[in-house]
Amino acid sequence: MVVHRWQKSSYTSANGNCVELSVPRGLIRDSKDPDGPRLSADIAALIRAVKKGRFER
Repeated sequence: MVVHRWQKSSYTSANGNCVELSVPRGLIRDSKDPDGPRLSADIAALIRAVKKGRFER
């Protein structure tokens, strides 16, 4: 059984709503619905690439 440690985004708003990243698997979840669906590591990689500016606007 894999135990996930969830890290909140550094951009967490004052109300606490944010996305969280799972360590070590790289899953992403919505902090408002922690038992809801999780995004795969592929989606997480896409988000990282967008943040790094790897795509043209």
